[in-house]
Amino acid sequence: MTDFTYDVDADGVAIVTWDAPGKSMNVLTREAFVLVEDYIDRALADDAVKGVVITSGKKDFAGGMDLNVLATIRDESGDDPAQGLFDFTMNGHRILRKLERAGMEPKTNKGGKPIACAITGTCAGIGTEIALACHHRVMTDNPKSKIGLPEIMLGIFPGGGGTIRYSRMVGAMAAAPVLLEGKMLDPKKAKSAQLIDAVDADPLETARQWVLNAKPADIVKPWDAKGYKMPGGAPYHPAGFMTFVGASAMINGKTQGAFPAAKALLSAIYEGALVDFDNALKIEARWFTHVLMNPSSSAMIRSLFINKQALEKGAVRPDSVEDQSVQKIGVLGAGMMGAGIALVSAQAGMEVVLIDRDQEAADKGKAYAATYMDKGIKRGKATPEKKEALLAQITATPDLEQLKGCDLIIEAVFEDPGVKAEMTKKVEAIIPEDCIFASNTSTLPITDLAEASVRPEQFIGIHFFSPVEKMFLVEIIKGEKTGDRAVAKALDYVRQIRKTPIVVNDARFFYCNRCIIPYINEGVRMIAEGVSPVLIDNAARQLGFPVGPIQLTDETSIDLGAKIARATKAAMGDAYPESPSDEVLFFFEGLERKGRKSNAGFFDYDEKGKRVEYWKGVHDKYPLAEDQPDLIEVQERLMFSQVLEAVRALEEGVLEDIREGDVGAVLAWGFAPWSGGPLSWLDIIGTPYATERCDQLAEQYGERFACPPLLRDMAAKGQTFYGRFDPAKKVA
Repeated sequence: MTDFTYDVDADGVAIVTWDAPGKSMNVLTREAFVLVEDYIDRALADDAVKGVVITSGKKDFAGGMDLNVLATIRDESGDDPAQGLFDFTMNGHRILRKLERAGMEPKTNKGGKPIACAITGTCAGIGTEIALACHHRVMTDNPKSKIGLPEIMLGIFPGGGGTIRYSRMVGAMAAAPVLLEGKMLDPKKAKSAQLIDAVDADPLETARQWVLNAKPADIVKPWDAKGYKMPGGAPYHPAGFMTFVGASAMINGKTQGAFPAAKALLSAIYEGALVDFDNALKIEARWFTHVLMNPSSSAMIRSLFINKQALEKGAVRPDSVEDQSVQKIGVLGAGMMGAGIALVSAQAGMEVVLIDRDQEAADKGKAYAATYMDKGIKRGKATPEKKEALLAQITATPDLEQLKGCDLIIEAVFEDPGVKAEMTKKVEAIIPEDCIFASNTSTLPITDLAEASVRPEQFIGIHFFSPVEKMFLVEIIKGEKTGDRAVAKALDYVRQIRKTPIVVNDARFFYCNRCIIPYINEGVRMIAEGVSPVLIDNAARQLGFPVGPIQLTDETSIDLGAKIARATKAAMGDAYPESPSDEVLFFFEGLERKGRKSNAGFFDYDEKGKRVEYWKGVHDKYPLAEDQPDLIEVQERLMFSQVLEAVRALEEGVLEDIREGDVGAVLAWGFAPWSGGPLSWLDIIGTPYATERCDQLAEQYGERFACPPLLRDMAAKGQTFYGRFDPAKKVA
């Protein structure tokens, strides 16, 4: 069987069907692309064929290019990988250009055959680029279907002609949401955005009829016709000039210059608009190759596509354990976290029992799901019937007896060991003996919490991030006695709620918070040193972090940070590393400036809770230094404070798989996505430089920057993390 098949119907329409065998979603391979060209040649050479429809044999049209192909081409190209990637890209342009021209005479634009695309469902990446090269695009009317060019989210941009074609169709500014934001659009919005031409319940038949009735002028693309002018104006046109000035400002405003693909994309559009279409494709190919040769691109593809998918498919799941899909889940605690867990579990089709101390508190937690569905109804993404069905799956009650029959319990009660221990004992007396018990703690060691359990091998940590329904990552924590079935149960549950899991071994703060807390502390410590909070947060944003450490402290609440500092100091005793950041947090706590939740923190807020500006009163206590540090100095302090903890986590066995360290960091707290994660970042800058910089930072700022032995050993051997700890050697 092949990925594409060819058949000519009774009306003389050639139907090219994309249906990759053994795959749930079509992804384009090199071999399959050759077939596309062969079938186009065949259709154009056959006088009996009136035109072509390209469609899919699956419920969705395409998921894009197999990104592993790009790595393979780079490896195969030996000493000149850039040339190999450029040649590969240009060959793709040649094939799609042949499809687009469809046998037309170069000078007259006559003699071509109409080619339409019948889009059966979701269509992304190269699938959309193939569709854009066709003369007419018909999409299913299913509102759940999406079409777009999301490559920018993976650190690249549409390099199969999508950037040039779409920007020339609608203009640079109108193309921005699709190209620069990677938005996937439903059929109605896609038609408005000109990604498609028609929406129909039967896209194949509608596309066939269009082919049979198409006129010669219908198949000539605007840029191939005489007198073409770019919508919105070319860069040398007054209107176009302003468009590109605005687009440049928008890109830098959104990315802070941290993401190379966005700048390359705009460059391809700008430079491409100065030349004819075929030369514009060459420019796109050169910028695409430029991005692919940037280590940032490789790191992002590896972490956010290859490794993320591997983890979601069970790369670290115990092989010996049978399916552990959850049927009935009990959620203990109906606060914000518990309510969110109940919501996503019900969305996944599970029966949910939501427990709290009284009926009023339990109902409040269930109301969270109702409010969420109401918002969905307003946006047209849900219906009253779906809301009613989802709420029917959630039983809100203070009655622990309702937990009978549950196969998974997730405890999300107050972050106090005594309270959690009491709840564990009460619930274990009711639930089935084979039920897995999980704690949603964010800081308390799982091994300690499991001491309250009579079945510690069935006790595990499942750490969600807030808000649960929006955050993509779930951190699973193995206690010292946690068994494989508990791990498998947690992983299967995370798969059901369609989030990305990482599995780590038990340690204080686990993995994610272990890295996040130093990031926050380093920023707050700089406040005590007199560094401007504006400089600190902007330095982080220019590294690609969604928010800087000062703003993050306000968002997560200052008193929570103070509470964690006190609890950690109590637990560690003399081993606790004293930090000026604690003093700052205690100072703000004493002033009742607890962050966003109290409308006062490192920021001032208006009466609606909107940030106004950084609170200037902090400088009465911690005056601004006359000489502010260099931007790079601030950035490296913020980066190394996190990445060194990631290395130590790997060194100590908290992390068992470096893929989880990178994917977890990007998804949990937005660690510089362009870098691919902390361990990928160290590979980009090189372990020898990282070691040297650690020594300099440690000498200047203290032992928290001391180089871990593992990193020093790797530097001495000239090793990289993905060279030494190759995840490909593990079962994926």
